[in-house]
Amino acid sequence: MGRPCFWDPSGDRHGGTPTYPWRMAPAGLLTRRQLRARGLRPGGQPVAGQILWRSRRTTTGVRAAYLYRLTLAKPVRPMTPGRAAALAKANAARRTCPECGTDAGYVLPAHLGTCLPCADAAELLASGCHPQAVAA
Repeated sequence: MGRPCFWDPSGDRHGGTPTYPWRMAPAGLLTRRQLRARGLRPGGQPVAGQILWRSRRTTTGVRAAYLYRLTLAKPVRPMTPGRAAALAKANAARRTCPECGTDAGYVLPAHLGTCLPCADAAELLASGCHPQAVAA
């Protein structure tokens, strides 16, 4: 069985929210990802439970996934032409370099803020080397 500290189907120890260990949620309660895989969304329903598990990725050492009732889930809203255009525009902005203005063909690294050729050129200039001198 899972960790006993995470087994609380009545919610007495976890603020009234039924809590289950990893892979121990009852049938009929699904996470957002599980709903999405079935073409569904929570649809405004309240959280029906949670799954808790230990993890070193957080400062508290515990991660959570919220559960929703399958019977109350609604179908995913269809993609409208306006939403598709807005999504395409947002993705294009993530690929466009602010320095040279070209579409890099990939999402620009956030830590660089530019495409890789522009970042390399800036690094060479900062180190005192001129890009044309290096190319020769």
